[in-house]
Amino acid sequence: MQHHLARTTRFVWHGAGLPITLEWTEQGEGPLVLLLPALSTVSTRHEFAELQAKLSEHYRTVSVDWPGFGDLPKPFIDGNAALLVRYLKDVLAQFKETPAMIIAAGHGAGLALLGLKDMPAVCERLVLIAPTWRGPLPTMAKGAVKPWFKTVRRVFDAPVIGPLLYWLNVRRWCIRKMINEHVYESPTFLTQARMEGKRQVPKSAGARHGSIRFVTGAFDAFLTNDAAFEAAERLACPTLMLTTEHMPTRSKENMQRLTPLVESVTLSRGRLLVHEECPEAVYQAIDAFIKAHPLPS
Repeated sequence: MQHHLARTTRFVWHGAGLPITLEWTEQGEGPLVLLLPALSTVSTRHEFAELQAKLSEHYRTVSVDWPGFGDLPKPFIDGNAALLVRYLKDVLAQFKETPAMIIAAGHGAGLALLGLKDMPAVCERLVLIAPTWRGPLPTMAKGAVKPWFKTVRRVFDAPVIGPLLYWLNVRRWCIRKMINEHVYESPTFLTQARMEGKRQVPKSAGARHGSIRFVTGAFDAFLTNDAAFEAAERLACPTLMLTTEHMPTRSKENMQRLTPLVESVTLSRGRLLVHEECPEAVYQAIDAFIKAHPLPS
């Protein structure tokens, strides 16, 4: 078994009207596989580390952070889903080859669905891991977009009070509660070292702006499940959706809307970050999918 060292590349994206410094991690050789992480207060491309290492035995893998997320300092941008789709298209333009596979998780999967709606042949295979397209507050509101969501964003964006409110919402106990309820199935997976790693993400400068937009639905790819279904109908490549038996109830209901259009595998363990908690099971499901749908030579 050949092991490939991971390489980090820093780049600057200008698509939001100002320079934003981001990073991607590249590992392995072979057909290109692009990995798009979830969007959340604690998500970064590093959640793919173990899965990426396994995939890199057969592929050239690239995992990339989203603007407003990751662990680097972040300038203020009043972003939305359309902006992140523009970013995805710009990332894809960096490569000379069509990705053999795009693997996207959580809200990253929702954004991939939205982006591929206008460029359905942009990859040979697509894997959606626990796809979501509603942020926490719109999910609680059963899909409704409330006017006060924008007010919440303005308050968190404001100097002084914004950082204070964000600090109160990313205390250790808050992060632990969120992770144990929605992110990981096993409480023992959140070790002290892993918790410290997660806590570094919201500590980065400007992290509150992207985080509060995720929470309030600014980055939601679709307003309705029917809209997500219509986007999935336009996909031009074999598509795998991975869910688990332990997904949050409303998230699972949304994911089930796509089952008539994709190949769906329900894993026995894990929650929204199943690719981080159970990388071997996710890898095996992807490997079986590719064997059933071999990539063009």
